[in-house]
Amino acid sequence: MTDPQLAPSVSAGHCPLCGQNNLCAVEARRATGEPQPPCWCVEASFSADLLARIPEAARNKACVCATCAGLPA
Repeated sequence: MTDPQLAPSVSAGHCPLCGQNNLCAVEARRATGEPQPPCWCVEASFSADLLARIPEAARNKACVCATCAGLPA
């Protein structure tokens, strides 16, 4: 697991909490130009506590993964 607080840059395709692939369909479409199904996060709820754990440098730049959001992957 990487420590996003120490990471020199933010990767939109990786969870800012654990560093794993966040499986974001929006980012996949941006990276590939290929249409994607709706992202899993559209239906997910993210608690204020979870969002507060995201390092400031990664806020609004990278999606939390389903595992860190407490959802089945």
